[in-house]
Amino acid sequence: MLRIATAAAAAVLLLAGFFVWKSRASADPAAATPRLAAAVNVPETAPAHRRRGFTPPAASDADKEARRFTRADKDKDGKIELGEMLLGRRKGFDKLDANHDGVLSFEEYTAKTRQKFAEADEDHTGWLSPTEYAETAPRKKPHAARCACAA
Repeated sequence: MLRIATAAAAAVLLLAGFFVWKSRASADPAAATPRLAAAVNVPETAPAHRRRGFTPPAASDADKEARRFTRADKDKDGKIELGEMLLGRRKGFDKLDANHDGVLSFEEYTAKTRQKFAEADEDHTGWLSPTEYAETAPRKKPHAARCACAA
């Protein structure tokens, strides 16, 4: 019985704490601006849209689709032909087609993997040990430094 009473009291206290916490939120976002500006090091002399956390409007779906169409229309004639759609895949195929005969053999398709295996197999046994296999893991690219400027 004591467990039930304790659980009920804990639930009441939790709800009361939630309502107290929510009541402390400011109804006017402009009132919180000086604190927000100080928190993110935005000077008071910055334009109003920067002090209020302005975010630019999102592009509409029609704008996004128009930009996508423009990127795909390589010859800029207002229409997309099959050759334009396949251009990106053609470049990838040409990189793999070593003898440029228009046919991709299995050896051409697996050339990079074979080369990577041969480089990792340092003792030339024809198989990879766990340490040799660890060398084939993709290298992580360092993240680009983010701008920390206030302007």
